[in-house]
Amino acid sequence: MAVAAGGAALLSLGIVPAHAEGSRTSYIGGWEAGHESNRWYDNNYDATSTSVRFSGCETDTSFSAAVLGLYKDISLAPDENHGSRTNYCGTSSWGDESAGSYYFKLNSFSAGSRLSVTDVRIAW
Repeated sequence: MAVAAGGAALLSLGIVPAHAEGSRTSYIGGWEAGHESNRWYDNNYDATSTSVRFSGCETDTSFSAAVLGLYKDISLAPDENHGSRTNYCGTSSWGDESAGSYYFKLNSFSAGSRLSVTDVRIAW
């Protein structure tokens, strides 16, 4: 099990389907806004859209949406912001990204102080 920023758990299993270069399944356990996922490397061997799918979303009050940002990890420079998407406990996509190391960040969510998601699938 990997530990995400701030000590919240993010489990990675590394399951790869035939139609995408790579994917990972995980979960989010009690993240606050600002937490980041583990990094993954996209070799850009295909034209598959980078996406994050949430299923089983809840907060400590009432969940309706989360805002996710996609970032390219850049050594010795600020990370590249590739835009934000609002996720309503479904799939958020960013399109075909160039080769590099990426992560998503939980920018905000609708209500409460912590977000949990029982099934997170990242594909690239």
